[in-house]
Amino acid sequence: MSDSSQLLPRSLWIAVILLFGLMTIACLLTLAELQGQEKKLPYYGQIADFTLTNQEGQVTTLADLTNHVWVADIIFTRCAGPCPHMTAQMKSLQDKLPNDTLTKFVTLTTDPDYDSPAILKRYGQHYDADFSRWIFLTGTKSEVANLAAGSLKLGSTPIAPKDQLNAADLFIHTTIFVLIDKHARLRGVYETGGQDVDWQDKVRPKLLADIRRLERAP
Repeated sequence: MSDSSQLLPRSLWIAVILLFGLMTIACLLTLAELQGQEKKLPYYGQIADFTLTNQEGQVTTLADLTNHVWVADIIFTRCAGPCPHMTAQMKSLQDKLPNDTLTKFVTLTTDPDYDSPAILKRYGQHYDADFSRWIFLTGTKSEVANLAAGSLKLGSTPIAPKDQLNAADLFIHTTIFVLIDKHARLRGVYETGGQDVDWQDKVRPKLLADIRRLERAP
């Protein structure tokens, strides 16, 4: 048998080993990168203290959410646009998490002149909100705006009467959910609707995973 015929299998074997090694390294690097991404959520800013009124007519401050992860949005009860859909989506988050979860849900109104505590409570009851976990907040316009736009990045703009399409067409507002950690830091922003937004299979699973990650964090 010639030397070349003896060396060929060995050369192939060395090539296979080298290829396997390179593939293993590539997989480990990819896994490490993915794990690093999972452990790090963005940091968008600190939530300032606030004083608002909940659906029971009780004063609610940032201290009431200390050591809780929370998800927030902004709606108004007379809304005939995205608000009912958003509230149903928030309800689905409530249903997906256990009753003893550390996570709270916070819904602000962009129409505080109309949305009294009693009206917010009826609205929450319509969606089977668990008020031990889901808080509906109202206050003066400036108080709500300070928390919504100032800290949570939830914007709202009144629609001029001449531009309103109907009696419920009162505000243009953001349709996002935002995620806050136990230390009152804004950590996530999630679209609830719009073109190419897949709430059921992409957005909600990602949001739930991020909630659980923050619940596990110190």
